[in-house]
Amino acid sequence: MNLAVYTKEFRKNLHLAFPVMLGQLGHVLVGFVDNIMIGRLGAEPLAAVSLGNTMVFFALFMGIGFSFAITPLIAEADGEGDHVKGRSYFQHGMIMCGVLGVVLFLMLVLSKPILYYLDQPAQVVDLALPYLNIVAFSMIPMMIFQGLKQFADGLSLTKYAMYATIAANLVNVLFNYFLIYGVWIFPRLELEGAAIGTLISRIFMVILLYYILKNRPKLKAFFVLMKRSLSRKVFSKLLNIGFPTALQMLFEGGIFTASVILAGTLGAKAQAANQIALNLVSMTFMIAVGLGVTATIRVANQKGKKDYLNLRRVADSIFIQTFLISSLFTLGFILFKSFLPTLYIDDAQVVSLAAQLLVIAAIFQLSDGLQVAFLGALRGLQDVKIPTLICFVAYWLIGFPISYFFGTEEYYGSTGIWFGLLAGLTFSAILLYIRFNYLTHPKKEKLKQRYENT
Repeated sequence: MNLAVYTKEFRKNLHLAFPVMLGQLGHVLVGFVDNIMIGRLGAEPLAAVSLGNTMVFFALFMGIGFSFAITPLIAEADGEGDHVKGRSYFQHGMIMCGVLGVVLFLMLVLSKPILYYLDQPAQVVDLALPYLNIVAFSMIPMMIFQGLKQFADGLSLTKYAMYATIAANLVNVLFNYFLIYGVWIFPRLELEGAAIGTLISRIFMVILLYYILKNRPKLKAFFVLMKRSLSRKVFSKLLNIGFPTALQMLFEGGIFTASVILAGTLGAKAQAANQIALNLVSMTFMIAVGLGVTATIRVANQKGKKDYLNLRRVADSIFIQTFLISSLFTLGFILFKSFLPTLYIDDAQVVSLAAQLLVIAAIFQLSDGLQVAFLGALRGLQDVKIPTLICFVAYWLIGFPISYFFGTEEYYGSTGIWFGLLAGLTFSAILLYIRFNYLTHPKKEKLKQRYENT
């Protein structure tokens, strides 16, 4: 294999991926900042944020999954040079995201009583409910932001969402500091203060990104309202990609959410340790998401151009790059497993438990990163139904039973829960690569091209 054929694509991959990485990392850093600031209040408040965010992440995975449908459709239209089609996908996609934001907000508010039936510590649930009320409302601006972001990503303009997210993080840190601890003229609101900081930062984020995109000369045509009425066909296309993608994210996000709930049955300290490890893993996952989005954009572009041979080469270059970057995270988690948890909390028992989980997290960095890249490439091909089935099998028929069985005090506790995560991610990566290879094998594409030419 001539590696130079693939490595020459690394620079272009990173040019697209780097802003997405920072932007996605910014969303996780909101949680990171919340966790560090709230961790100073003790293990129970930190566990409450973890529990509240299990509900929020569940909704967020659904919303982001639907919004991901916008990117491959915009990228394919861009590859075809059809701006009218691109504008239609964008405006229909924004309506879809706005409606989803309201639906997810209502869903979170109405589902709060579920927390009382998850066998969690009572004090933790009582602290989590007011936090959840406020963060739930932030789903509306968050989903509008996602629609704008996925549109810009589809046009390979990945840096603007990054700018908005970084600025929003600064706003979040500022208001967290004022509202959690009661600094200056602000009241001390603790967990509710963190939630208000998140809400303010997300409203700011969507306003800033809208302003940036609307004022770019090349994008003004996209913001002119369509003269035609709304099209069921366009909504159907968005939903046909978005719904399976949302299920994919729910299946993966759901098993991590389940890990929080299972850890909660082991006590507040086990749940706090799980939250620390999960937050660290989420940050490295967002780096992989950047490469996954790059795979979606570049594969969809090549699909629009009907350049199938370069499609495979570009995708393989992203897979190789993902493997190399994930290897660095594996090494980092092993080397700093005992230090990283101390950034969150002073409790020696929580730090020790989190360090054990980071060893397992180090092992599954490779499979986690690669499965995201494979999913991104398949999404670029608009192949979403079989990958959804693969995710369900890997996470819920293989991963979750292992977590449930070995994650009890009689066996391995929190470590056993993460054994299931490792198994699910590894099976997912293997099966998704088999699927991508089946669809894009060079011999298969030669036959396809010969057929199209006759």
